[in-house]
Amino acid sequence: MLPARAHPPNRFDLPEWSGAFGDLGTLIPFVAAYVSILKMDANGLLVAFGIALIAAGFIYRTPFPVQPMKAIGAAAVSQTMLAAGLSAAVVVGATLSTGLLWLVLALTGLGRRIARWVPRPALLGVVMGLGFSFMLEGIRMMSASPWVAGLLLALTLLLLGRPRVPAMLVLLGIGVVLALVEQPDLVRELGALKPQFRFPALAWPSLSLSDLWTGFVLLALPQLPLTFGNAFIAITEENNRLFPDRPVNERSVAFSTGLMNLGASLIGGIPMCHGAGGMAGHVQFGARTGGSSIILGSILLGAGLFLSTSIGTVFSMFPQSVLGVILFLAGLQLALGSRDSGAEKADRFVVLATAAFAIWNVAAAVLFGILAHQAAQRGWLRV
Repeated sequence: MLPARAHPPNRFDLPEWSGAFGDLGTLIPFVAAYVSILKMDANGLLVAFGIALIAAGFIYRTPFPVQPMKAIGAAAVSQTMLAAGLSAAVVVGATLSTGLLWLVLALTGLGRRIARWVPRPALLGVVMGLGFSFMLEGIRMMSASPWVAGLLLALTLLLLGRPRVPAMLVLLGIGVVLALVEQPDLVRELGALKPQFRFPALAWPSLSLSDLWTGFVLLALPQLPLTFGNAFIAITEENNRLFPDRPVNERSVAFSTGLMNLGASLIGGIPMCHGAGGMAGHVQFGARTGGSSIILGSILLGAGLFLSTSIGTVFSMFPQSVLGVILFLAGLQLALGSRDSGAEKADRFVVLATAAFAIWNVAAAVLFGILAHQAAQRGWLRV
């Protein structure tokens, strides 16, 4: 009997460091919005992200991402700005209910059974549509400084063709210089930073039933279809396509989604998921093992424990133009992965049409993809 093949060890070399920051385009804007608009404490929020990323790196040993749940973030911020009465406690309630919901999907096997209903062309379409969405959002962010962003994009594309050069680290270095030039007071503010150790306070004792119910109904439930398509089905496909020697399954992904949200809610964290676009971003800039997740997680954990009161100043070092380039290239990598060279014409139609729907609504995209695939299989679809 042949011995089981050992998984490649996590690496912590220059490519892993470069790839570790490939998901900042989504992480920084959402975290900044939670902290500045909803007045959430960055302490527990960043510590939760750090622990989740470190755990993902050790468990999966691939560049397995941990991202803010986007629909919840957008809804929470927009409704708060519209004086809808949402508070930080409601967001924590959404985190707790999200964790419980995904643990139920994992324990019952229901999530895995539902995933089996989604045909491959529909899945590829969802992945492609998510890639397009990232690219469009990246372009929107780059439009704030189009000439600067265009030059940065061209330079980054050039550097990506040279594996020995850590493209992300060069991009971030240029971004810091640009931020210091554009914000003269930033040098003084950075110089005034004083690390202060703070351990997150427990959030559960202060939650009310109203916080839990409001968070579940207004935030957690509307997020479920997006998480199911992007951070459950698509991330499983993306990981297993890129790293067939380190496969994951839907049950383990559902478990980790549930556990990390349950843990995050305990210390006042926000809803998190394993978005496929995050893995695309990490891989695009050189990550190939879980070392990249552990690197980023360690940095976020340190920032949460020692710099949580000054996180806005730290984030100021990364201009919108730089974050837009990162997000655009992550989307490009994700869209490029949604290919199936042996697909029939009808299957390619399902992929492209599902991608178009995914830009608008992931839940609608999954439903359309299933129906269109069934129609194609029965010969009802003529293209």
